[in-house]
Amino acid sequence: MTTQRADLADSASPLDLQLLRRAIALSYESRQRGRHPFAALVADEAGNIITSAGNNSMPPEGDPTQHAELVAVAAAARALPPEQLARCTLYTSAEPCCMCAGAVYWTGIGRVVYALSEHALLKLTGDHAENPTFALPCREVFARGQRKIAVAGPMLEEEAAAPHVGFWR
Repeated sequence: MTTQRADLADSASPLDLQLLRRAIALSYESRQRGRHPFAALVADEAGNIITSAGNNSMPPEGDPTQHAELVAVAAAARALPPEQLARCTLYTSAEPCCMCAGAVYWTGIGRVVYALSEHALLKLTGDHAENPTFALPCREVFARGQRKIAVAGPMLEEEAAAPHVGFWR
């Protein structure tokens, strides 16, 4: 088993910040559509957006497994071969939960950049029934796998928190 090293990715480039802000903007759009305010996108190493998704898990008609990150990486896996997925980055408005981290691992995405940490998200959502958070950082999930996934985050947490303000009442 390979362990995740923190020095693999804890820095972000200007392009990373631009794409992360795009994911945050998409989280606003998700909220405007009446969905939970989460969003994610997958981009290649040049910054070209391959897929993007908002959250689609909100009851009553939503599927609770359709988190934005899972939807985005699954679409990318259908669009690209494994060798290209390994060079892609998932940009997400909030830290991937353990389910979404598993999807990142299984699809072969090579890197994750996230804004709002799971810990900061819990402060915003409290014990809301529609968002029972796990206290399991994505780095810990990835550390249990056999291949390395670079992670950068949290960053831009104040910007990423804004779409959540007033939503989780």
